Amino acid sequence: MGLFCPVTADEVKKELDRIGYTLKSLDIVLVRTGRDEFYGQPDYMFKGCGVTAEATRWMYDQGVRVMGIDSWGWDCPLNRQAEEAVGRQEKGVFWAAHQADVPYSQIERLVNLDPLPPFGFKGGKIDPSP
Repeated sequence: MGLFCPVTADEVKKELDRIGYTLKSLDIVLVRTGRDEFYGQPDYMFKGCGVTAEATRWMYDQGVRVMGIDSWGWDCPLNRQAEEAVGRQEKGVFWAAHQADVPYSQIERLVNLDPLPPFGFKGGKIDPSP
């Protein structure tokens, strides 16, 4: 998936169309950005992508209550949020997706999502061999 940063609702919809999946109530969405390859490096927190508040609310509206991402945080990295806040001179820029005002849970800093299929994972051990 050619990620835009942060991931928008339109991009989520396009990816779901591409993989041929429709979200169902209580699905768990894991956003695979590839940023986990930087985990443990000093600049890891600056390599993230993030998800927009709009995308968060859209997934919630589809019935998703748990969302995860393989980067430092659910929102864009703090340095990019600060740049945007200075440029826009308005409230609500910092941690916008965290403040989406919908009751959901998010999981951050996931690693090794690559072996998972695009959808349908039910749990259990993943065999990483090809």
